[in-house]
Amino acid sequence: MPDTLSSLTEALLHAAKRAGADACDAMAIDGTSLSIDVRGGVLEQAERSEGIDIGLRVLVGQRQACVSASDTSARTIETMAERAVAMAREAPSDPYAGLADASQLSDRRDASGLELDDPSAEPDPKALEEDARRAEAAALSVAGISKIDAASAAYGRRRVHLAASNGFAGGYTRSSRHISCVAITGDGTGMERDYCGEGRVWQSDLPDAEIIGRLAAERTIARKGARRPKTGSYPVLYDERVAASLIGHLIGAINGASIARGSSWLRDALHTAVLPANLSLTEDPLRRRTSASRPFDAEGLPVHARNLVHEGTLTGWILDLSSARKLGLESTGNAARGPSSPPSPSTSNILLTQGTASRADLLADMGTGLLVTSLIGSSISATTGDYSRGASGFWVENGQIAYPVNECTIAGNLRDMLKTLIPANDARLHLSTVVPSLLVEGLTIAGE
Repeated sequence: MPDTLSSLTEALLHAAKRAGADACDAMAIDGTSLSIDVRGGVLEQAERSEGIDIGLRVLVGQRQACVSASDTSARTIETMAERAVAMAREAPSDPYAGLADASQLSDRRDASGLELDDPSAEPDPKALEEDARRAEAAALSVAGISKIDAASAAYGRRRVHLAASNGFAGGYTRSSRHISCVAITGDGTGMERDYCGEGRVWQSDLPDAEIIGRLAAERTIARKGARRPKTGSYPVLYDERVAASLIGHLIGAINGASIARGSSWLRDALHTAVLPANLSLTEDPLRRRTSASRPFDAEGLPVHARNLVHEGTLTGWILDLSSARKLGLESTGNAARGPSSPPSPSTSNILLTQGTASRADLLADMGTGLLVTSLIGSSISATTGDYSRGASGFWVENGQIAYPVNECTIAGNLRDMLKTLIPANDARLHLSTVVPSLLVEGLTIAGE
């Protein structure tokens, strides 16, 4: 049995060729995860998982198929290859399927310099349990907190290797460390909750557990006595914790797969204004110590920083090889995939231009309106951009927070909303999606 990820992918490629594949690529992923949950000062749950997943994509002419397994025996690899080739021969022909040309492949084959893998040892379960206990205790020490719904600490480490019959072979390792706490105040119909969760690639960058617990409690206490807001048209300020969702809708609308299908509300927006002229939206897959960084994409193509939106104007789509071929364009190095599926377009690290005003400044500017700190569910039209989401947060009067609110709906149209964005200066730079609080003019609020 092959004993390394690279030897597993090579074995998969050789088996696919023997089975009759014209071209193929293979992934091997192994991972370790450890999570600890504490409730009432007592260990509630401890989970550890380890495993290897392997995936194979084969092409027979312009027909492709994908198979995956968690058994890495030689017999399983041979069976996977035979089944994948048989499936591909029965699949419909796809004129856009295919591997990259050798000239397109990335020279970077590992994550050197990106610091995606913390070199420190895997934390002991007792250390994770202590982090969770300290977060819980800090939250319970805040007056008004009735109980803790969950206090957790977790560690993960994941290795990925990709190889293809076009000559590409590369891999990298990513680690992660998390602490979170969910606090509750009140009971029955008067119960409110909020949370704080922090994650980092390196353990040494993670905030102290007590800070996380206290912040979860303070956010929860601020929600005590929430009621429904007024109904009408008001400005809405999306708190930094939820503002990235607005940019996420924009990113989804410029995904090459949606554009190629003609199903995006931004399908006709290339080289037109989609944001205010003072805002740019950048993707940078090569940021150090950032959770979504990657040295190459899932088709072995190079990745690099680029502006998706430059000074308000949409500059291009998010493309993998297939969507690029459908549109008569070149891939932008945005392919992502898992072991059981073919590549599809996806982004990595995103950065929106920050403003100069604080969140408090934007609250003062908005006068009367809604500060949203939590979003619930959604009804968003992929073709028109019509937007409606459940929300909770705080009602603002005379530029000051007046009282907490819940059970309301905010609605508008994304195309119009994005063109009115006013950013604050409070984005957290360690996140993979760096988006500050965002003020949007004139949304419809359905409350009392």
